[in-house]
Amino acid sequence: MVATPARTQNFSSLQKEANTAQPRTISHFGFTDQVGELPTTPLFGTDGIRGRVGGLLSAPLALQVGFWAGQVLRQQAQHPGPVILGQDTRTSGNMLAMALSAGLIAAGLEVWHIGVCPTPGVSYLTLTSEAIGGVMISASHNPPEDNGIKFFGKDGTKLSTALQQQIEAGIRGTADFPISYSDCGQHYYRPELIQNYAQSLHGPLLSVSNLHRMRVVLDLAWGAAVPLAAQVFREMGAEVICLHDQPNGHQINVNCGSTHLHALQQTVLEHKADLGFAFDGDADRVLAVDGQGRTVDGDYILYFWGQTLSQAGQLPENLIISTVMANLGFERAWQQFGGQLIRTPVGDQHVHAEMKRTGAMLGGEQSGHILCHHYGISGDGLLTALHLATLVKRSGQSLAELVNNSFQTYPQLLKNIRVEDVDQRRHWQECEPVIKAIETAEQAMGDQGRILVRASGTEPLIRVMVEAKSADLAEYWANQLVWTVEQYLVS
Repeated sequence: MVATPARTQNFSSLQKEANTAQPRTISHFGFTDQVGELPTTPLFGTDGIRGRVGGLLSAPLALQVGFWAGQVLRQQAQHPGPVILGQDTRTSGNMLAMALSAGLIAAGLEVWHIGVCPTPGVSYLTLTSEAIGGVMISASHNPPEDNGIKFFGKDGTKLSTALQQQIEAGIRGTADFPISYSDCGQHYYRPELIQNYAQSLHGPLLSVSNLHRMRVVLDLAWGAAVPLAAQVFREMGAEVICLHDQPNGHQINVNCGSTHLHALQQTVLEHKADLGFAFDGDADRVLAVDGQGRTVDGDYILYFWGQTLSQAGQLPENLIISTVMANLGFERAWQQFGGQLIRTPVGDQHVHAEMKRTGAMLGGEQSGHILCHHYGISGDGLLTALHLATLVKRSGQSLAELVNNSFQTYPQLLKNIRVEDVDQRRHWQECEPVIKAIETAEQAMGDQGRILVRASGTEPLIRVMVEAKSADLAEYWANQLVWTVEQYLVS
């Protein structure tokens, strides 16, 4: 631990101002001395606070968030310790990081700023150091103009809903817990800690395997995977070809990464690579591409990793936790293998909670957010990619061959409808025409398909998913439902 200099400056006036600030309209990018108008809906969504920079997210808000998070984390801590702070490459990241750090310092805490790092790196370093919490500044797969603030508890898992609500109560001026004023904390830049996380990724694999003579393409999405992805794959012995491998916050996730696979697919084919991986902006999820250019999503990754763990006797009750988005083809193939699948609502926090409840060691989402508790406590795109590449190498088959010998997915269509009105979006289930349209579609398809309609927890979208035995059937009912949502929910 870095020695802490004597703390002589008193920030009580800043702390009191943070406690008493009244809502005001913010200016462009939030550079004012007051927090802007707060929404009536909760600040914390399914993945922290996320929104448009200059709209919801501003420097004054980040200052308040840091101060009140500092109060809550201090009250929960049994011993003094720092807060780990990481960020992706977005241009607004430094602004939010400095404001958030100022708030934490004003609350009397020490901040270890590790710079650009994958979200699971913050989680890992929070768990393995004397930190009392962690915070990541990122909007994951969202476009560059968005950003977000996500907190972790001292155990490296996402901060509980109850503690997030306490932070929000402080920001809104309704906190019912005592405020602790003390001398200010300090801010330290600690990028060297990232190498501890890097070692944790391939350390368990290097002693048993390597990736020599494997050609791998990595799409780093101009984001948080940039500092580490190529390094850890090369240290495993792979030949690496990188796309979008600079820290470019203006282009993060734009036509690249795990939400846009075309460039990765083309590059894999052009270079005759064994496989490719695409990460999202904060590198907590990954999708793969096989040597034929086909997408290998989280369902396939769970199936292959589940088989490997099961054969090693490391998958209790052959149980995998996934979400309502998991493909029926995957579920039925896993059942034929002798396994069981439990579905949860969409969101890695739901998967993690069910894994904790059941004792499951493997779980994840179709989107590529995979959790394996043998190796980590959070979804980790780099960790998942290394393990998938390793199991392919050890199988003696190509990833394409593994896919061909696994299962056929049911045609599954996911369509997004932008619904700007927050109340309409959050209460869509109260719209009778939409509910009737869903019931009609379900009755018509019977056991030949299924429907999932939900409000996104991270974007202003209603998501409509239709899965059916035939693509025509899925397309027809998806279009019917999209039309209904647009007619009755879009202003």
